[in-house]
Amino acid sequence: MIERIVPPEAPRPRGPYSPAVRAGDFIFVSGQGPIDPGTDQMVTADIRTQTRLVLENIRRILAACGATPADVVRCSVFLADAADFPAMNEVYAEFFGEHKPARTTVEARFVAPGMKVEIDCIAYKPAGGS
Repeated sequence: MIERIVPPEAPRPRGPYSPAVRAGDFIFVSGQGPIDPGTDQMVTADIRTQTRLVLENIRRILAACGATPADVVRCSVFLADAADFPAMNEVYAEFFGEHKPARTTVEARFVAPGMKVEIDCIAYKPAGGS
């Protein structure tokens, strides 16, 4: 069974995609940018602030799916500037703590000016399980 999830407390999708899709026991969270869910506007701040906001948006989406960051098994991180890696990594490490998902990090060019980071992830959470 496939379920498309659009949590009301998460940023509104900017295109033809679902913020999350549950396929069996896996949850696929679409790439999240530094969008403030309260204003639905991008926050053009430093990399630490943007990374925290992106990860909080991911937390909101996971929660709507009955999951937590501890259920994340893989992340992809896209940075506008590879020089931002240490600062992003510091915030990322705080967010995941002892739960360290597999990860890929690449430098990418974004369409949105001022966007420094985008992160997507895959979580494993058995449907109806704990």
